[in-house]
Amino acid sequence: MLGEGRRPNVMSMVLAGGEGKRLMPLTAQRAKPAVPFGGRYRLIDFALSNLVNSGYRKIVVLTQYKSHSLDVHISRTWSLSRELDNYVTTVPAQMRRGPSWFTGSLDAIYQNFNLIDDERPDHIIVFGADHIYRIDARQMLDAHIASGRGATVAGIRVPREESDQFGVITIGPDSDRILRFEEKPADPPGLPDAPDQILASMGNYIFSTEMLMDMAADDAKNEDSKHDIGGDLIPALVAQGEADVYDFTTNKVPGDTERNAHYWRDVGTLDSYFEANMDLVQPEPIFNLYNPSWPIFSYSRNLPPAKFVTDFRSGTPVVFNSMVSAGVIVSGARVSNSVLSVGSFVHHGADLENVVLLDDVVVGPNAVLRNCVIDKNVVVPDGAKVGVDTEADSERYVISDGGIAVIAKKSIIPGP
Repeated sequence: MLGEGRRPNVMSMVLAGGEGKRLMPLTAQRAKPAVPFGGRYRLIDFALSNLVNSGYRKIVVLTQYKSHSLDVHISRTWSLSRELDNYVTTVPAQMRRGPSWFTGSLDAIYQNFNLIDDERPDHIIVFGADHIYRIDARQMLDAHIASGRGATVAGIRVPREESDQFGVITIGPDSDRILRFEEKPADPPGLPDAPDQILASMGNYIFSTEMLMDMAADDAKNEDSKHDIGGDLIPALVAQGEADVYDFTTNKVPGDTERNAHYWRDVGTLDSYFEANMDLVQPEPIFNLYNPSWPIFSYSRNLPPAKFVTDFRSGTPVVFNSMVSAGVIVSGARVSNSVLSVGSFVHHGADLENVVLLDDVVVGPNAVLRNCVIDKNVVVPDGAKVGVDTEADSERYVISDGGIAVIAKKSIIPGP
């Protein structure tokens, strides 16, 4: 038992080993959590910022797939004070339990029992690394401790039609105890008060350490298990009556307003990634990056401020409803509803609408870009068109289900 007045010892694990196949080609050369977002961030910055802002600063990031750029980003960005016993450190798969990599999210924890033994926490926070949101994890931990159960799963309502993308939670009418947990069901029943919605797992969990270790060790012996938290561990805990849901809409983050509170988006597909970027550029964004009370931290390159240049060939630049990052130059171009990441250059006469440029993209004079995502270090030639002719684009680029053209890192774009 905890001594009176003592806060529990908490360790955080961020699961960052996902391959992110549905985000190809953005994940062709990097792990999904390392995908750039919002002009200057990486996806993992949101989970890490939430934990650090919540006061939990003993964090291990479990990596596996194409993790080099993720490792570099964390080493540059997340150097916490060792003197205060704070750390954010990446931990690759090390085959500590035999000659195999992580076979699932639960196996990733099982193979790193040594980290838990070293820290000896009372509770373990396990967050995914690829969602856009704010949450005060202290409030979720308090709810977990008050429940007295072994696991707490953060839940949010989403449209029922999206149920095949999430773990779906069923609770009783007057309780937060989870009665049923199905991983990505095709046709689950809707909620009693909202038949067109389901209660989805956000991929955020808190576990009592002893129960997590016991269950993970038992699961490791089960040859029929996929060794997954959502697919195997949570259903097993539900069967024992040891899992509660945490209602995300009860979480109060400092600085949030009624409009932008409780925003959460799983950016697991190209369309959801694009839409999450577009959410940022609305005149009144539904996710507010400008909240000094709960900042999102990231690495900052040493770049000058953005610059808008009047070009005498094309006139004054026109930029609206857009995010323009450090080091960007817009010269006599038109940019609307777009995110321009650090170091990009948009030349005279170019016309961009509903566009996400990642770092150091150069858009040539008179190019036309519509409804597209362009990865780092791509040069768009003079007069080139992307997103104007879907049929032509489909022969050259990846086209999302929603019609977004996605151009891979360092691609060669043909001229007009």
